[in-house]
Amino acid sequence: MSRIDKPTQVPGSPLTLHADLGTPATPGSTRCEGASLRHTLTSADEAGHFAGRVLSGDFIVTARVAASSANGPLRLGWTAREGLQPGAAQFSASLDAIGLVEVDVIQLERRAHTWTVSVARHGEALQQRSCEDLELADSLHVGLFVAAGSATFDNVRVVRPLPRLPGLYLQRPICSRLELLDVDTGVRSVIHEDTQLFEAPNWSRDGRFLVINQAGRLQRVDLVDRLLTLIDTGDIVRNNNDHVLSFDGRQIAISSQDPGDGESRIHVLPIDGGRPRRVTRQGPSYLHGWSPDGQYLVYTAQRPGNDAYDIYRIDLDGRHEIRLGTSPRLDDGPEYAPDGSAIWFCSARDGHMQIWRMGPEGEDPQRLTDDGHDDWFPHVSPDGSRVIFLSYLPGEVDPQEHPGGRHVVLRTMPVSGGAPRVVAYLHGGQGSLNVHSWSPDGRRVAFVSHTLPLD
Repeated sequence: MSRIDKPTQVPGSPLTLHADLGTPATPGSTRCEGASLRHTLTSADEAGHFAGRVLSGDFIVTARVAASSANGPLRLGWTAREGLQPGAAQFSASLDAIGLVEVDVIQLERRAHTWTVSVARHGEALQQRSCEDLELADSLHVGLFVAAGSATFDNVRVVRPLPRLPGLYLQRPICSRLELLDVDTGVRSVIHEDTQLFEAPNWSRDGRFLVINQAGRLQRVDLVDRLLTLIDTGDIVRNNNDHVLSFDGRQIAISSQDPGDGESRIHVLPIDGGRPRRVTRQGPSYLHGWSPDGQYLVYTAQRPGNDAYDIYRIDLDGRHEIRLGTSPRLDDGPEYAPDGSAIWFCSARDGHMQIWRMGPEGEDPQRLTDDGHDDWFPHVSPDGSRVIFLSYLPGEVDPQEHPGGRHVVLRTMPVSGGAPRVVAYLHGGQGSLNVHSWSPDGRRVAFVSHTLPLD
């Protein structure tokens, strides 16, 4: 058994050992390259070659097959084994050459004694099948395998899932991964990882850096050297995951819990830091959008006499707050289209949380999604052609809640509507895609995924 030979150290590389599962005449191999965590496994015989790590307890492992070739009856996928010796007890999620015609995303999950295999053609919903009451050792060798051929896997992710507890998920250590997604190809890369929670990346208008929130402060993540720099927000140091850059890139608006009553209020400051200026006098106010002409902010807020959160607009000087429509259930995530012609938002007014669009004065609200998912936080691409949003799987959550540490997908669709297409499968939710995070060229999106510490 040997370490995986990597050309460079890759942040968050999940597979730490590799071995042949038999005694082939020609040893197999594993190669890992790049921040996309692309792994290529080769095996000369039917016993196979393994690349993985030792995991205890629950886990979720996911990969996408990018290419494969066979020198026999090809098999590949994920396996969880009580050992690497031949005949070790195991549970595997595997594909053969015929199966690869239909699907290329494969996921294996263990929750206690329930095992779930999920597969999909990238862009489509995962199809699941579970096996209950299957007991294997708590500590297992979990990893990819290839038998009688070679395969390249993209988007290799190993996750220890968060427990499904009510309310927020901050009660125990949580690791955050900052990822960049090529929206057209679906290839992802991990550019930063931390054992402490961070959330909600914004992409700067010049494309040079991201902004995230962590422990009440804002951090600037340089996309060249990957260094983090604190953004000075004065005495406003309880910032949450609702922060937005102005269209000219010169200012940032933030939402922060007031130290007096604990309610979130909105402030504005220069993008390089400085003394924040309060915009909303009342709370709670959770920011989501800035108008292209720089005159208005839009946000979700709860006001006296109204139990539900509705969409509000305010001028930048904070003098005139206007409610844009009413709903008996939660409206959230308002954001302007790049040309200012519409405000996109999510609403649970019809039962499920769905994507909606209305005019800039709140007129003519139209629902754009309705397929059983609970859809949150729409963000329109810089060219105004498509929208990306986060979706909880059907039945996964209460429609008016968006917890972290869940099975979620990122989906896109044309701004005119139509069937959404999955562009990423991940473990996340709250804080993953709360704010606008398109790259200026509209090719990539930044987001955050979650895991408990792997070790």
